[in-house]
Formats: sequence, structure tokens, C-alpha cells
Amino acid sequence: MLRSQCLVAMLVTVAAGFPAACNKQPTKGMGGKGLAGMPPVPVMVAKADQESVPTQLRAIGTVDASAIVQVKSQIAGEIVKVAFTEGQNVAQGDLLFVIDPRPYEDALQQAEANVARDRAQIVQYQAMLARDEAQAKYAATDAALQASLHKEGLTSTEQADQAHTTAATARESARATHASLDTARATLESDLAAVQRARLDVSYCEIHAPISGRTGNLLVHAGNLVKVNDVPLVVIHKVVPIFVNFSVPEQHLAAIRRLSTGRKLPVTVSSQDDPGRSETGSLAVIDNAVDTTTGTIHLKAVFDNRSGMLWPGQFVTAVLTLDNIPNATVVPAEAVQSGQRGSFIYVVKPDSTVEARIVTPGVAFGKKMVIEKGLAPGETIVIDGQLRLFPGARIETVAPGKFGLGQS
Repeated sequence: MLRSQCLVAMLVTVAAGFPAACNKQPTKGMGGKGLAGMPPVPVMVAKADQESVPTQLRAIGTVDASAIVQVKSQIAGEIVKVAFTEGQNVAQGDLLFVIDPRPYEDALQQAEANVARDRAQIVQYQAMLARDEAQAKYAATDAALQASLHKEGLTSTEQADQAHTTAATARESARATHASLDTARATLESDLAAVQRARLDVSYCEIHAPISGRTGNLLVHAGNLVKVNDVPLVVIHKVVPIFVNFSVPEQHLAAIRRLSTGRKLPVTVSSQDDPGRSETGSLAVIDNAVDTTTGTIHLKAVFDNRSGMLWPGQFVTAVLTLDNIPNATVVPAEAVQSGQRGSFIYVVKPDSTVEARIVTPGVAFGKKMVIEKGLAPGETIVIDGQLRLFPGARIETVAPGKFGLGQS
């Protein structure tokens, strides 16, 4: 019991003396134990620059193909050949599939035979029409002659009537032959259309790439029967050019519309797994309505994608550049620290000591940050080694290649 009371008394005594010990400032000339005797802190420094900084909007976007085509068959039949490999880049017009052409070639031959038959019938009806018209003309002349002779009493009524009947019969026969000729010509037109359709079906036996792009998985293999406009055989994504879709807050809509008038706003994207690699394109589409559920406006940028960096469905970081901030104070982003009073930067004074200066950070771009207030261009700042610093600490600048060597 006595030992416990003694231990409590000792703790109270230590706690009572701790604040005084902490608040006591080291003084100069204490044999290396004060500020003057402390060794300088090794740090890396840089100067605040003055640059023209782009005003940028950053968002997460998704990559979409500029065109997606599901390749289907326009005829029914058996696939006898697949002329590409899965995941292959194809050009517009390249052969993809061959469907058994034999039934369609037979249908074409039949249609062409029907056309030949129709033309022969037309020639036959034309000859018959010429004969019937000649006979009708002769019969009409004979009927007129018999009628004239009958008026003069040189022939009987029966002969005149017979000549008139013969002329009428010949005339109607010629009209019937003319109608048959018209029917044969109509049949020829129909069979010619059938030939065109049969030739089209034969051409559909070879399925060519409708666009240039990259093929996906083969969905129907050779040997399978396909129907007209049934399941897709393969899907082609056009990736040159390619789109990136992203959204920005609606308060930027007016500026985007104003600045995009008469020029294309640049958009830079980088993949999340390789942020050091980027692709530059331009803003192509501003959506026609604000999304009221999210308060954002949908944008679409277009990229040449000649390098093949962008891939449909990929998530990327999109940066839309609107305008430039002239004469901005710029520092490396790692110089800005966070404290209880806000953001601050260690500024190096002429006597090689540092002060913690409260600053107002602005936009960040790349590995740099704009300082809107609290720092002037040309001032020297600490960019690495801040963890060992405190206001008034003396520093020693170290080259980047040697920083951290021999430090615990």
C-alpha cells in the first residue's frame, strides 16, 4: 500500500513538471543543446516559379469505340470458311466469312435461264406480231375492196361480209399477239430482277468487314448453319478514332460553351495503371442536357489513338484544358504541407533558417501546384525533408542525388 502511494506521488510530481520542461526554450550557447547548437537539417529546396498555368477540369472517363458493328449473315447457309483470327485488326472490305455459295449459284443459273427463255419468247412474239399485223393490213385492204365492189354491184353481199369478218379477225389476232408480247416483256423484267436478287445472294455468301476496326471473339464457328439476320458472327470495334466519355460539374458549362466556340478545346487522358503515358485529343460533343440527378454535364472527346493506348471500356483520367492563368506562382506539389491552420510551406530565409508560411493553394497540374496567396515568385522553398523541420530551424541544402544518404 505504501509503495503504491509513493508511485502515485512520483507520477504527479513528474506530470506537474512536464509542461514547464516542454515550454522551456533552448537558449544560445548551451554547449550544442540549444537551437544554435543543433546540426542543420538536410533538405531539398527549389524556387517558386512564375508560369502561365492552364485552367483544367479533371474527371474519370470511360473509353468507347467510335463505332460498334455486329456482323450478321444476310442469307441462310453453312459457314464454310472463317478468314480472320480473333482479336485481329481488319480493314473495311476485308473478307471475314464464306457461306456455302452452291445453292445460290444454282438459283442464279436458273434465273439466268428464265431470262434467256423470256427473251426467246419475246423474239417469237415479235415475229408473230409482225405476221399478224401484215395479215390484218391485207385483210383490211381486201375488205375495203370488197365493200367498194359491193356498192357497184360487182360482188355479192356475202363476199363483202366475209372480207369484213376476215379483216376484223386478223386485227384482233394482232392485238392478242401484241398483248402476249407485253406479257413476255413484263416476265422478262421480273426474271431480270430475280437474276439481280440471285447475284446479290451470291455476293452475300462472302461477308466482308463493314468498317475498319478490331474483331472480338468468334461467336459462330465454321461448319455451323446460320439464318438470315440471326445471331452476330463477330463484333467489330472501331478504335481509330476512339471516344472518351466523362462528366464535369454543370457550373462549368457556360465557360465550356463559350471557349469551345470557334476552336477545339484540348483534352488529355492517361490510363490509371500507367499515368506517365498520355494521349491528347479534343472535345467533340457537349451533351444537350444537364443530368439533374448528378448535376453534371456529359462530354465526349475524340482521339486519333494511333498508338493504340486507349481501349474500349477502359477507365482513364481525362483533363479538359479551358484557359490559361497568366503569371501564376507555381511550386512543386510536394512543397505544400497540411497543418492545423491550413496549408503551409517552409520558406527559406536569408540566414538559412525556415519559416512556416500559411499559403492558399490553387489548381494542381501535373506535379505542380499554383499558390494563389502567401508566396512570391523567386522565393526559396523546401520540397523534401519537412518532417524534421520546425519554425526557425537551420537547414542545409542537399543535391537530389545525395538527399537521404546517411540519414536515419
